[in-house]
Amino acid sequence: MATMTESELRAGLIFGDTNTAEYVYMPASELGVDHPICVYESQDQREDVNMETAIKTIRTRSLRPVKHPILGKTSC
Repeated sequence: MATMTESELRAGLIFGDTNTAEYVYMPASELGVDHPICVYESQDQREDVNMETAIKTIRTRSLRPVKHPILGKTSC
C-alpha cells in the first residue's frame, strides 16, 4: 500500500526546503511508471534516486510541499 508521501510524489507534488535549496520530486516523464526514478536536488547538484530513497529523504530531512524556483508547485 502506498503512503501519502508516495501518492503525492506520484501525483507530481514537489517536496523541499527553500531555505536549504533541497528538493525531491518525480519528473513528469516518470508519472504512471511502475518503478519511477525521482530527482533529489541540493543547491547545484542533481541526483536520480529510487522511490524508497526519495521517501526516506523527505522524511529524514522533514521536507514539505513547496514551490520549486523553476518548476513551480508540481513537476507536471
